[in-house]
Amino acid sequence: MQVLEEQSGTVVEESRSRSSNLVWYFSFFVVSGFCGLVYEVVWLRLAMASFGVTTALASIVISMFMAGLGLGSWGSGILTRRVRAANGQRLLRLYSIAELCVGVSSVAVPLELKLGRALVQHMGSFGAWQSWGYYALAGIWLALTLVPWCTCMGSTFPLLMAVIRKTACEESERSFSYLYVANVFGALLGTLVAAFVLIELLGFQGTLLVAGGLNAALALSAFGLSSRFRSPLEKESLLAAEFVPPQIQTHFLGLPSNSILAMLFTTGMVSMGLEVVWTRQFTPYLGPFVYAFARILAVYLLATLLGSHHYRKKAQSVGVGGSSSAWSWLALFALIPIMTADPLLPIGGAESAGLRLNGIALFCAVAGYLTPLLVDAWSGGDPDRAGTAYAVNIVGSIVGPLVAGFWLLPWLGERKSTLALALPLFAIAAATALCAPADANPKGRLGTRATFVVASMAAVLLFVKSHDFETKFAVREVRRDYAATVIATGTGFERQLLVNGFNMTWLTPDNKYMVHLPLAMMQRPPQNGLIICFGMGTGFRSMMSWGIPTTAVDLIPSVPKLFGYFNENAAQLESSPLARIVVDDGRRFLDSSSRLYDAIVIDPPPPPQAPGTSLLYSSEFYEVIKKHLRRGGILEEWFIDDKSDPAIKASAAKTLTQAFPYVRAFPSFNQGGSGIYFLASMDPLPATSSAVLASRMPAAAVADFVEWGPAKTPQAQFDVTLSRELNVKALIAEAPRVPTTTDDAPINEYFLLRRWFHSYK
Repeated sequence: MQVLEEQSGTVVEESRSRSSNLVWYFSFFVVSGFCGLVYEVVWLRLAMASFGVTTALASIVISMFMAGLGLGSWGSGILTRRVRAANGQRLLRLYSIAELCVGVSSVAVPLELKLGRALVQHMGSFGAWQSWGYYALAGIWLALTLVPWCTCMGSTFPLLMAVIRKTACEESERSFSYLYVANVFGALLGTLVAAFVLIELLGFQGTLLVAGGLNAALALSAFGLSSRFRSPLEKESLLAAEFVPPQIQTHFLGLPSNSILAMLFTTGMVSMGLEVVWTRQFTPYLGPFVYAFARILAVYLLATLLGSHHYRKKAQSVGVGGSSSAWSWLALFALIPIMTADPLLPIGGAESAGLRLNGIALFCAVAGYLTPLLVDAWSGGDPDRAGTAYAVNIVGSIVGPLVAGFWLLPWLGERKSTLALALPLFAIAAATALCAPADANPKGRLGTRATFVVASMAAVLLFVKSHDFETKFAVREVRRDYAATVIATGTGFERQLLVNGFNMTWLTPDNKYMVHLPLAMMQRPPQNGLIICFGMGTGFRSMMSWGIPTTAVDLIPSVPKLFGYFNENAAQLESSPLARIVVDDGRRFLDSSSRLYDAIVIDPPPPPQAPGTSLLYSSEFYEVIKKHLRRGGILEEWFIDDKSDPAIKASAAKTLTQAFPYVRAFPSFNQGGSGIYFLASMDPLPATSSAVLASRMPAAAVADFVEWGPAKTPQAQFDVTLSRELNVKALIAEAPRVPTTTDDAPINEYFLLRRWFHSYK
């Protein structure tokens, strides 16, 4: 009797130990998911600072990140098969090493990216701007930089699944979904904490160090926990039995079992492809802010988490057969966002953005339910098979954004691209509805087929009744490319340029003034000029009126193509031997050039809080500018002051004054405007009368300057602004404690804590 009690007590104690270990594993993957999301966001931004803010570059970074995850998942799955005789202690220590390596990446990757930038700059003509050679070099370096570290990240899933198989066998069959829930929860926390707190307080480098510290803590905790796996129960179980392969199904929902991998590829491809589409669809309602993408990602992850958690709760009672109808719902829910993003939908006000964005939640929840179900069904808890399945899902996640961004969106637009991405899901739904096994419940088979019919009819209705964003404009011209959907609309002086639904610019004398002012300020005739951000082409046209070689750079390929919509003589100007229009990132363009300019005019896209704009306001960028200004040359930078955050304006002024010894500021040309013309130079910018400035202008420039008024002479035009010159020190004094804007600390882009608590980091 006493022996039985002792054995019973041992079993209870072992059960408690296994439960405690599972809690540890869950915690590990919450932290790991948090860090993984932080790395992806920050590395993407640092890569853009080094290699250019282009869609192609972003695609390369994300592809390399996902490729590393897939390679790690697949490779460590094979590793776990080869070390099946290893005990839980050894496997957990392998996991610990993987997490430690990931932590090292927080320091190594920023240094590697800087080294890569320097290397590409010294590659000469092979790395010329806008060339395949450049992107080949950048891609190779990004692969060498990111793939090894991301392979370590991807290896953690199979490794920890193998640990669970050795130490908690009864939980191993669905161990992937257990860890998947934790990982998604951690990624959700990473999205919110990084975007809304850490980056604003600590900058990108500080945020990476926090993530690296957490990875190091994970490694130490896992190593410490491994010392507990020396119980007699584990030793006996290892000696008593060899590895038993999981019970793998020959069929899944009436289809061959290999169809599971096809389904995993499809869910990864469609989910990530739709995420690219959603970013364009919801920009008109969320605004072009880093917080807008963070909101999309947060809703995506929260809904995925809820779906995954629901699968964990229902897995035992429902089984994989209960997922038949889910494919029909998934296909239908993929189309819900085209309804909630419809510009004619009668909702508005502050709640509009949230209500519209919630349209993605249903799809994400069902995808979150099906993804772990599929991996569990394929693997049966075997880390090797789980690694393969997850790698296939990741391959789909690589393909999806490339297909959506570079093919579907330029060709079909947002609404039709959504339909195209949903079609593979409808194909799977049809297959599961029509190929149900003969011994299945007849009522269940009938219900699955009825669900497919209803979902298909509802999808047709949704698509037919929905509208693309541009349909809200009666007069319009639309261009689409891999980077954006660009709309030119309106007539006369009411014409506007919209990028992804956000109003970029309109016809205004401000764009003329930001060119004529610095050119007239020069104490010698200018020889050439550069404009960064083409917009409507107004500034380009004004600079051409000086009769000097003019280069204009814009990030969006479709923007210069609409030049003729806003300017009647566009074709004549473009054909001039003095004209050069380049589609590229302005900063990267300068990095790859040795040309000097008399005037560099920067017209950053509004608002000043837009993602990536800090790279045009940072101290590092100004160091690049100084290398390209000829002696006596002038930088003009337009700043839109929306009055909502004086710190952004103060930081912009402070950064300029620390980079250039001579800085002057003038208010917007229009009396009611809120913009500022900043002029900066390495040489003095003496006060000059309006009459002298006007006398330096050639006749064609005079005609262009007064074309839209309000004054009739160039001298009177200059008087409007020169008489109201701003004190740069006074601008800084509006928020004296704000730091300068740097690549690492984008003051203008991350601002919520500053606005809420009126404090600076």
